[in-house]
Amino acid sequence: MEAIHMSYKKFIFFLYTVLICTPAAFAQHPLLDDYNITWRTQSRHAGESMPCGGGDIGLNVWVENGELLCYLSQSGWFDENNTLLKAGRIRIKLTPNPFENGTSFRQTLQLQEGRIDISGGKGRHTANIRVWVDVFRPVVHVEVNSNTPVTATARYENWRTQDRTLAKGELLACAGYKGYKGTVTARHDEVDFDHNAVLFYHRNRDSASIFNLTVRQQGLAGIQQQLWNPLQGLTFGGLMWGARMEPAGIDSGQYVNTPYTAWQLHSTKPARSHRIHVLLHAAQAPAYADWYKGLQQQIKKVKVADKTASRETRNWWRQYWQRSYIFINNDTASTEWQAGRNYQLFRYMLGCNAYGAYPTKFNGGLFTYDPVFVNEKYPFTPDHRNWGGGTFTAQNQRLVYWPMLKNGDFDMMKAQFDFYLRALHNAEARTRFYWNHAGACFTEQMETFGLPAASEYGWKRPAYFDAGVEYNRWLEYEWDTALEFCLMILDMQRFTGQDISRYLPLVESCLTFFDEHYQYLARRRGAQALDGNGHLVLYPGSACETYKMTYNSTTTIAGLHTVTSRMLALPDKYLSAARRQKLQALLQRIPPLSFRNMQGHTTIAPAQSWERINNVETPQLYPVFPYGMFGIGKAGLDTAVNTWLYDTTAVQHRGYVGWKQDNIFCARLGLTDTAARYTLEKLKDARPRFPAFWGPGFDWTPDHNQGGAGMIGLQEMLMQTDDRHIYLFPAWPATWNVRFKLHAPYNTTVEGVLQDGKVTMLQVTPAERRKDVQVMLQ
Repeated sequence: MEAIHMSYKKFIFFLYTVLICTPAAFAQHPLLDDYNITWRTQSRHAGESMPCGGGDIGLNVWVENGELLCYLSQSGWFDENNTLLKAGRIRIKLTPNPFENGTSFRQTLQLQEGRIDISGGKGRHTANIRVWVDVFRPVVHVEVNSNTPVTATARYENWRTQDRTLAKGELLACAGYKGYKGTVTARHDEVDFDHNAVLFYHRNRDSASIFNLTVRQQGLAGIQQQLWNPLQGLTFGGLMWGARMEPAGIDSGQYVNTPYTAWQLHSTKPARSHRIHVLLHAAQAPAYADWYKGLQQQIKKVKVADKTASRETRNWWRQYWQRSYIFINNDTASTEWQAGRNYQLFRYMLGCNAYGAYPTKFNGGLFTYDPVFVNEKYPFTPDHRNWGGGTFTAQNQRLVYWPMLKNGDFDMMKAQFDFYLRALHNAEARTRFYWNHAGACFTEQMETFGLPAASEYGWKRPAYFDAGVEYNRWLEYEWDTALEFCLMILDMQRFTGQDISRYLPLVESCLTFFDEHYQYLARRRGAQALDGNGHLVLYPGSACETYKMTYNSTTTIAGLHTVTSRMLALPDKYLSAARRQKLQALLQRIPPLSFRNMQGHTTIAPAQSWERINNVETPQLYPVFPYGMFGIGKAGLDTAVNTWLYDTTAVQHRGYVGWKQDNIFCARLGLTDTAARYTLEKLKDARPRFPAFWGPGFDWTPDHNQGGAGMIGLQEMLMQTDDRHIYLFPAWPATWNVRFKLHAPYNTTVEGVLQDGKVTMLQVTPAERRKDVQVMLQ
């Protein structure tokens, strides 16, 4: 019987691959529905929540004890301490309640349309709840339908009703304060009824801002007025209302570890249907009145779009799934199918912040929940996450954004690129202030305003130490991670042809910093700015957080060489003759990579020399990924493979948890079995109830590092590109049936089907790019 069942599944997979080739079938993906997550029992707590969202809003949705609960999050809600705050929690209860001790229950994430459907019954009484977020307007919709009239109660629950001193462990939520010996206060929100709605907001108190403390700590008070401050006047909040609902008083309670106050709306009379809305709005505003005016304008837009918003949002999600996909195998019990399913689930989570003002944070994005369900040692509020707030860690952020290129999610990359572009002025100002030369010094961990996090800059610094350098054993001299985002910008241009002129000052300033700073340091040590071969002396430096006080770090050399070369490869319209000449001169000054003999084999060295090893990264393979100096079809591939196989430290540091990228290295090296093993470990079901809530790994849950690295690995196993070359299946097991659509440079998409070890369909658009495709099945 099982054999017959498996044959039927194989037939369905084959039928799908035929049907999907016709234009009419592209409206929906039949296999995507198999990836919908359905729960048939209610959740015990927020740690068993399900993600939902759109635009720049994320929800954690769950039903507990017969009540619907949702945590609300929106991109950019940074308070005075630069903590990324939740927008609050809503709770909805029906009376009579078919979900309370009901006889049936079903909660489903509908990926095709970006919504959650909940149904339940108690005897003959049944009800359905639909939760969705408008992609184009910042509003959450909850739609209730019942077969008998019910009364609906909607509560807005807020735990920030009073100023509160943060406990020592809570300072990781506003990571710039980590280790701070003074008092850190979380300021209260304002909440009240506004006619028949609940109005809530937080307006930053500029006098209490961590921006001011950071500027003073880093000796920049003299230029403070020149620096950009994104926290100043920042106001965020929203409005909850419902059709035929009115205020029903204020209540209080405690959820898990956190006391809260609830503002309640109650339906004026029982009805078969109810609609509840929560609008969120954030803006830097001169005064509260300006923010409130903006809120009212958003409400008008929501009401104007009332009849079309649902259709527009469904259409957006459907076209999102048409951009790219990877469906693996047809046996839902296999780990390969599970990896393909979780790949799609994670991409859904990324799509929920498609148009955020700030990038999706690596340590949870918009989907964190009560921290005690991540680690019982953290009995803090739902705002907590480790390494939280506006402190962005470049080595982690990059793994969230690299896979968007092959997914064709180019519009979603803007938030990450603009993050650096906005901070460019401050990064250049600190360079000029400390060292009196040009270029942007972006540190590995920095705040939203482009300065190093105060905690990483160091609270106890020797008076003699360079004021521009973090006094931190992990982060000192680690400045090259911004080069990966420079390369992403250049890749986006190569993939799409989009005009990237607005970003070129950022890229050039990053390169200029290394050129001028290391000549500056060399002149302070002696009479010559370059070594005997006319190369920069990249000392002191850092190879990730692992190899410290390096001489000629491999990550820095690879980054500088690749980004400079790619700048020179841009079309003529981007660079004047003088700018091109400057870049060509820089390229000549970049030192070569270093190599060493390990176990009788030539391998890539992490640097020419170093003083100590701090962490467990493998920077000696960064010339493979992300910088692509070694790989399939390129000279020196054997040396890169030897580095993976015989570098004893690289072997010791192997792993798949969190930000580990060994699966990506192996895919790019063509090591099929190892790439597959590590990628399956990356993308297997997470421990929490929702399969793609990985973590905490090295950071937090959901761990977007793990999802991003898993996604990149799967893409690289399927398809690798080198300028115009497209290599298909360079590290793909022939036994894995797959249907995929990925993006390649020069406005190219590649769709294919691999069935039983044979390529049964291959469509390259535009067709003339088919000649650049090489199938590499082993």
